[in-house]
Amino acid sequence: MTDIRAGGIRRALHAGAARIGAATPAGRDRAVDGLRAAAVLGVVLGHWLVTALVSDSGTLRAASPLQHLPALAPVSWVFQTLAVFFLVGGHVATRGHASARVRGVPYRRWLAARLARLFTPVAAVLTLWTAAALALLLSGAEFGTVRTLVKLALSPLWFLVVFAGLTAATPLLARLSPLWPLAVVLHVDLLRFGLGGPSWLGWVNVAAGWAVPYALGAAWSRGELEGRRAGWILLTGGAVTTAALVAFAGYPASMVGVPGQVVSNLDPPTLAAVTFGLAQCGLALLLREPLRRTLRRPLAWAAVALVNLSAMTLFLWHQTALMATTATGLLAGRLPGLHTMPDGPGWVAARLLWLPVFAAALALCGAAFRPFERGGGPGGAARVVRAHRPADRGAATEVRHV
Repeated sequence: MTDIRAGGIRRALHAGAARIGAATPAGRDRAVDGLRAAAVLGVVLGHWLVTALVSDSGTLRAASPLQHLPALAPVSWVFQTLAVFFLVGGHVATRGHASARVRGVPYRRWLAARLARLFTPVAAVLTLWTAAALALLLSGAEFGTVRTLVKLALSPLWFLVVFAGLTAATPLLARLSPLWPLAVVLHVDLLRFGLGGPSWLGWVNVAAGWAVPYALGAAWSRGELEGRRAGWILLTGGAVTTAALVAFAGYPASMVGVPGQVVSNLDPPTLAAVTFGLAQCGLALLLREPLRRTLRRPLAWAAVALVNLSAMTLFLWHQTALMATTATGLLAGRLPGLHTMPDGPGWVAARLLWLPVFAAALALCGAAFRPFERGGGPGGAARVVRAHRPADRGAATEVRHV
């Protein structure tokens, strides 16, 4: 009976994957969607692994295992995938803007459509957390706990603001060499760290730092990064430079912020974060062809397509899923890996066991809030399948990521 049931599940999965494959335009570059899916899942898993909510005398406060276990810094190298978001976003936006110009779509209308895809799902997050914060405060919850929860829940929004700004600047960035924003980051860090300049200068790097991979995405769209040579140069040059900055210039080894550290590589971005992003972009470019081959498999493509179709939901609600699990778990007391201090290998082992629970909570959030998503995502549009409408019959098979 079990074998029959398992066989039925496999047949259903293959049938569903075949339907998704049949609905995907033939000319779509599936590597773009694969890179976007990897970036989304990297951010989600990274936050779940390095974000701890410690229960202390009825108050929840944020902590990080990277503060107590610095040997875990390589975890941030794997899961801090923001540069890939911006690489894919620059590529997609540049192609979309060029396509809109060819079709006579005004810049203002093109931009409004893209920003609507980004910010429409945000309204649901803001509404829910405004109501939740008010309810918690009125019920007598400690203010520090509410502030911690709201800050974590809304932390992904900074990324969307920066991404929206770069999207608005696409016509300029589409013609800009990535070396220009890279030079800005270099000079800002020289002023801050080398000449004792004011710390507020670092916030210039929020735009300049992420403009580097975004402009690389535009160069990809122009056909300038098609060969493997460019990928190897970016990967090796970025990795060697980052290692040198960490080893000899005093930059932190972690590519995310760590409580208690004087300098954060991410808040605001430093030169080390940008050169690390260049290495990531190089690896992403080298993986394009292997991804295209892998994603010809129906089940692999179906999984990537589903992640892309829910990219904004996953991105916006994964911290809420973590906090909902943590708050619910308090009913059973202080649970290892959920409410305890992340100061040892035992916490890491326990946290790994909680990941499926976080995923289940995120699935519930997805089911509730997926209707707010219009097919967009942090890395650009995620329209990976055609809608089955009569107008699609006879449509051109050329695919644009718009």
